[in-house]
Amino acid sequence: MTASPDAAGGATRSIDVLIADDERRVLDELETLLRADPRVREILRAATGSEALRLLAEREVDAAFLDIHMPGLSGFDLARAVSRFAVPPAIVFVTADEAGAIEAFDVQAVDFILKPIRRERLQRAVGRILALRDSPTGPDAPPDESIPVRVGNLLRVVHRSEVRWVQAQGDYSRLVTDTESHLVREPISELEQRWQGAGFIRVHRSYLVRRDAISAVRLVGAHPTLTVAGEEVPVSRRSIAIVREAMLQPREAGR
Repeated sequence: MTASPDAAGGATRSIDVLIADDERRVLDELETLLRADPRVREILRAATGSEALRLLAEREVDAAFLDIHMPGLSGFDLARAVSRFAVPPAIVFVTADEAGAIEAFDVQAVDFILKPIRRERLQRAVGRILALRDSPTGPDAPPDESIPVRVGNLLRVVHRSEVRWVQAQGDYSRLVTDTESHLVREPISELEQRWQGAGFIRVHRSYLVRRDAISAVRLVGAHPTLTVAGEEVPVSRRSIAIVREAMLQPREAGR
């Protein structure tokens, strides 16, 4: 990531990106929208997955905006290939294939944008890339995870970093953010195993909590609770010691 001068002579955070799509019209549109964003500096273009891989091997960029279905290497193939780079770019899929969100989740995409492309949606993706690049993480910190969720008839992505707590609901889990909640078909036990290195602690058989989202702790009395995102979450008796130990640990930025 680089910094470029803004109109006032200060520094504006900016990123270099690659865009890849086999449709010239879509590629032109994506480039036009990205060039209108002052946070985007240089844009590389590719019409196939193979061409994109060659460019990425020659030039380090901050992010790659990829179509899923391209001649040769697919967007998913390309994402897996660059994940082995010493400094892999953040991956954003820009596609008409709504069903691809699940596989996008598997390859740790930062975002998943459905065509037709909306300028404000693209701007949010750039913001997420900048936030990811600016977040200091330790060597063992897992990358931010993207979870596909359905909102009405639309498919969108919620990032693990947005989740404040999780409630088990049978074989499903409800992910609660600062402003909304989403039901996903994944048991809380699997989320606990995957997210324990990202600052989440199991405080109850039905609750998984982001440690740095806890604003108040009450571990005495008949009903121990935590306050998370303005809501009270119960703490089981056997989890009290785990919660106390977790709250004594120093909080790490970016978790």
